Amino acid sequence: MKHACHAGFIAVMIWTMQALAAEAYVAPPWLPGGNLQTLYTAAFLRGPDIEYRRERWEWPDGDFVDADWVDANQPDAPIVVLFHGLEGSSQSFYARDLMHTVKQRGWRGVVPHFRGCSGEPNRLPRAYFAGDTAEIEAMLRRVKSAFPEAPLYAVGVSLGGNAVLKWLGDAGNQAATLVRAAAGVSAPLDMNAAGHALDRGLNRAIYTSHFLLSLKRKALDKAERFPGLLDQAAIEAATTFQEYDTLVTARLHGYLDAEDYWTRTSSKPGLKNIVIPTLVINAKNDPFLPASALPTPDGVSTFVTLEQPEEGGHVAFPSGPFPGNIDWLPARILDFFDAPHV
Repeated sequence: MKHACHAGFIAVMIWTMQALAAEAYVAPPWLPGGNLQTLYTAAFLRGPDIEYRRERWEWPDGDFVDADWVDANQPDAPIVVLFHGLEGSSQSFYARDLMHTVKQRGWRGVVPHFRGCSGEPNRLPRAYFAGDTAEIEAMLRRVKSAFPEAPLYAVGVSLGGNAVLKWLGDAGNQAATLVRAAAGVSAPLDMNAAGHALDRGLNRAIYTSHFLLSLKRKALDKAERFPGLLDQAAIEAATTFQEYDTLVTARLHGYLDAEDYWTRTSSKPGLKNIVIPTLVINAKNDPFLPASALPTPDGVSTFVTLEQPEEGGHVAFPSGPFPGNIDWLPARILDFFDAPHV
């Protein structure tokens, strides 16, 4: 029996290594560099249209969350819960592509929107942030309560990826009562490194200015609805994430300033505490997070699989001949969830 178990373990390890090698990401030669891969993918590879079923969850604090579902015929079909990135939604290209792949496999999927991201302002003087672990757990518990027998998988993208990984590290063994496996994609694992990288040079001109357009609009709306809460003039003048996160994110969610917020919400230190199979994908040329800030195998638990291809950009990973596709990422995530170790 001992030899049989040992042989089985070796077989699983060989299968896993072969699967990982077969699924290694290869960037298209016609689309070089992290910025081009990021911008081209977001602008031109939109993913298929998805017919969602929207469900509103009323929260105990008086606020609400809108969740967009992709349904399945079997009540116990596996469920993939996708936590979107900064200012993302169920219509983000990565959400549409993942939910399309989920549906093709006969699984069920859901994209719960962070507060204020579903197309309607949330009711309370709070928003969402990279360390909102209580919100992650509440959303997962809501899904689990609706389908208690179904295997549950969590996927977090960018900011949502950091929040999921932070929750996994903080929750420890309790995470296994809700989730069978998880994946974090292009998460800003070191929020300080990511924040400072986005506030410099080309990143500030392209990415930060883009995000701040919608973030500042929402913050100014909140300032009007809750007089005295935020400094409207300072928000209007903000041009960096450090300024915005100090003026808005930290103020709304109990942090001293941007540096305090970034330090306390970074998921990287907690990766060593994760106890469920977790895939962490970060391209080394991601313009949002320097490769020098990525974790190494000795800094994570044995349950964490680090996948750090040389290329891929930020939540991009385009592949194939021109004009390309974004099929590699959803296939890689679901194959990881299907693997014997899970």
